[in-house]
Amino acid sequence: MAQAPQADAIVLFGATGDLSKRMLLPSLYFLDADGFLPEGFKVIATARADLSREAFLAEVQEILQARSEGLDETVWKRFSARLDYVPADATTAEGARALAPALADRKLPFFFLALSPSLYGRVCVALAGAGLVNKDTRIVLEKPIGRDLETSREINVAVGAVFGEESIFRIDHYLGKETVQNLLALRFANTLFEPLWNNLTIDHVQITVAETEGVGDRWPYYDEYGALRDMLQNHMLQLLCLVAMEPPADMDPDSVRNEKVKVLRSLRRFTRQDVQSASVRGQYTAGVVSGRECKGYLEERGQDTDTETFVALRADIDNWRWAGVPFFLRTGKRLPERRTQIAIQFKGVPHSIFGGEAKHDLVANRLVIDLQPDEDIELLLMNKSPGLSSGGMRLQSLPLSLSLLGAYSGPGARRRIAYERLLLDVLNGNSTLFVRRDEVEEAWRWVDGVAEAWKDAGLKPKPYAAGSWGPAGAFALIERAGRGWYE
Repeated sequence: MAQAPQADAIVLFGATGDLSKRMLLPSLYFLDADGFLPEGFKVIATARADLSREAFLAEVQEILQARSEGLDETVWKRFSARLDYVPADATTAEGARALAPALADRKLPFFFLALSPSLYGRVCVALAGAGLVNKDTRIVLEKPIGRDLETSREINVAVGAVFGEESIFRIDHYLGKETVQNLLALRFANTLFEPLWNNLTIDHVQITVAETEGVGDRWPYYDEYGALRDMLQNHMLQLLCLVAMEPPADMDPDSVRNEKVKVLRSLRRFTRQDVQSASVRGQYTAGVVSGRECKGYLEERGQDTDTETFVALRADIDNWRWAGVPFFLRTGKRLPERRTQIAIQFKGVPHSIFGGEAKHDLVANRLVIDLQPDEDIELLLMNKSPGLSSGGMRLQSLPLSLSLLGAYSGPGARRRIAYERLLLDVLNGNSTLFVRRDEVEEAWRWVDGVAEAWKDAGLKPKPYAAGSWGPAGAFALIERAGRGWYE
């Protein structure tokens, strides 16, 4: 793969929005602190808000002081010198031209659209109309890319009319997490796991994305998408692809993404007949989370709605490697704890040689990959329990940690924001951790099938109390397959 040229600027659209303040501007600051921003690199922030550069810098400084627990004055001096603010309405060519003076000496800027996806096409056309786009210009799109296959295609066509596919970086911040990337290293840099990574030794896989927060005042957005489209279509299917993909030929972006697309194409489509036994929709009611009383979703929204805030389903991958191995996915709001986790459950030993009490101690091996709140990888192995026992040898399951977090937790160490990795990759033109157009559309095709099957079956969300693990049907779903959720 030829080395792509480094970008010399980022134009951050939606710079006064929540995503920019919480994630993007702090990520750029930390990249500068660690020496990853090239000399002369500029950060051009833009939004409709009529702010002076000085007022915007004061806001950013306040954000960074709160985020970094003590601003490094040397780094801030360097970073603030890179930072500019241009008020503009970038949905028109006239508005986009306001950015031209700030880009006058830039040869290869990239654009980051921290905006509503409904604006992507208009902004791209405006940038082209203002003469700010050439064949090498990169653009970053935030999720969601549409709310179904049809709208996703409309956005992709609009953006693709201005930018080539090789220049479009569709971002999913989960792919920037260290543990997600470590999954690739774990599978493909070790001879230990790959021979076992199939239906001969793996019993099932669980992927959980649990949130304690409710929807709150985000309900206008959430009511349009729901848990299926907001979380499962992108984050969870990306995690599934990384677990299930075949070994790529190399780490070239297209080699990796080709294998992920194959997984999406192999996902068994839902039908009206099986959707009631293989999926569960839920919606939280009033309850208690972390000792605090919480309103139900209908109270937050102010009126009835069939939007799901919880989804659990069984996904089957119809190929040779995974035939017969169920993938259980669940995600929801107002659950008891914040957790993103992949659990690879191996099959038990075919025959136990241990008698007596040890016969009942045997537990099948499990590989547990935690993404949040803590990033860790543990392999649960059977071990002899120390000490004496009148019943002979006793066994116990103990975790073997495969995480390097402990090794890098010394003074000055910090947990990186996932966007740091992804912004650095865009800067260097590496699209491996980004989502290709056909990948997005295959994911939407499968999710649309789930939504259509729900509609055909008249499947409504079941209530569950805030602070619980979802509707009772979520437990029945996995118990029907003879398994249980890993808690």
